[in-house]
Amino acid sequence: MDRLISLEPSNVVVVRIEPGQKCCGKLTLKNVMYTMPVAFRLQPVNKDRYTVRPHSGIISPLTSLTVEITFDFHQSSGLPRSIPYCDDSFLLHSVVVPGAAVKNPSSTHDSVPNDWFTARKKQVFVDSGIKVLFVGSVVMVSLVKNGLMDEIRDVLEKSDPSWRAVDSVDDEGQTLLHLAISQSRADLVQLLLEFEPNIEARNRFGVTPLEAASASGEGLIVELLLAHRASTDRSESSTWGPVHLAAHGGHVDVLRLLLLKGADVNMLTKDGNTALHLAVEEQRRDCCRLLLASGARSDIRNSHDFDTPLHVAATIGDDYMVKLLLQKGAYKEIRNRAGKTAYDIAVDKGHTKLYDALGLGDRLCIAARKGEVRTIKRIVESGAAVNGTDQHGWTILHWASFKGRAEVVRFLIEKGVDINARDEDGYTALHCAVESGHVDVLELLVKKGADMEARTNKGATPMQIAESLSYSGIKRVLIQGGARKDELTQISKKTPAFAFADKNRGTKSDKKKSNRARSVHGSFDQSSAQLVAI
Repeated sequence: MDRLISLEPSNVVVVRIEPGQKCCGKLTLKNVMYTMPVAFRLQPVNKDRYTVRPHSGIISPLTSLTVEITFDFHQSSGLPRSIPYCDDSFLLHSVVVPGAAVKNPSSTHDSVPNDWFTARKKQVFVDSGIKVLFVGSVVMVSLVKNGLMDEIRDVLEKSDPSWRAVDSVDDEGQTLLHLAISQSRADLVQLLLEFEPNIEARNRFGVTPLEAASASGEGLIVELLLAHRASTDRSESSTWGPVHLAAHGGHVDVLRLLLLKGADVNMLTKDGNTALHLAVEEQRRDCCRLLLASGARSDIRNSHDFDTPLHVAATIGDDYMVKLLLQKGAYKEIRNRAGKTAYDIAVDKGHTKLYDALGLGDRLCIAARKGEVRTIKRIVESGAAVNGTDQHGWTILHWASFKGRAEVVRFLIEKGVDINARDEDGYTALHCAVESGHVDVLELLVKKGADMEARTNKGATPMQIAESLSYSGIKRVLIQGGARKDELTQISKKTPAFAFADKNRGTKSDKKKSNRARSVHGSFDQSSAQLVAI
């Protein structure tokens, strides 16, 4: 026999360290003798740091006794260097004491003379295998900060589940998850998640782990948290939610993960901004495109200034963002709390490059359709671009040519307009003039060098359009201007795929103009469609 007392559940004493609390652990000693009582004495080698209660006693046969080992922890002196393990040792002396009995069975200890463990005639057993494992929030915080994976797992597995060691918090209010996220340690986060921490726990700033990971752009950690059903909503104590933090930081991959998990793309911050407001303000173009593609509304006004994202873009003078928002249907005429449109703000800030997109361009197109040359001159002098386009690529030259405004066309050419500019369908102003049957505009464009062989995206030249619409007078003008005559032969052999109407039904130019006008009007900038009557 090598021992009289067994240690339960093991030879490791788990000592829990918590600030302001008694730091102690318990060890159960069991007498393995069937008939004889056993006396014991348990002493720490380092008596200055440990206290044992009871340190000695008598244990009846096959019974157990629990001792408490207290660690004298002073926060100022810090933790032992070897945490969570400890090099400190204990000596457990035990000896058979025939005839001895526990006088008071309810007592936790009996006084045992020291000479019982020193008398030569008795066989005294000495066990030095007792070890200490430190656990508790102070220990867990230290281990996580140092990234000690094996030690973290060991402490979590040996801690009492009721202690919720995985939810430990440091003295600054950061949970273990927050600490792991701050170190960009996805492996630590994954380990902690195995022990089911409170995934919605907030730090002292009211920020959840998902919000912290989103703000830092930690895509893998965000994915892990979402897999454990972290909420994508903004917590009540937070100013911003995960989507706001990701959009503001330009973390497009994180933003995509959040949106795929059902995050509300139009969720408001505490001050009433959407993620789109924040992305526009920070000029996060990829995030803006993703938000708009995911259904972000561009007409939501924040609660402070009643600004829309378009107001924000106009404030910072971001022409790319202005054009993107307009392309996605942003309404220009919304006014903020001060009663100003995005155009008004651009004027106040002196962002002249935005004038055309936010206001002058609309007025210019209206004036071009109406043939108001004086108005056009005034608008151009105010900063409108003569080569500016709507979201479908139509310049004011396209509009003036289509509506037959020869004086406007002449003025625009004098101002250096791109005479061969194409819209999204490949149409030039010459195509528009031919299709709408305006000979005077056509002659002017031909004289000024318009490309006679320009083709639409469907391959149609101005001559082919004129032939398909039976415009004999226009064909003569085109031929005189240098158009190829052999195109007429090619057209007669085969009905072109670009033909817009059935010639056998006698399509007229006025009918063609009406159809084209309706299609163009339907595709024109919705923000100004109510102001335009074609």
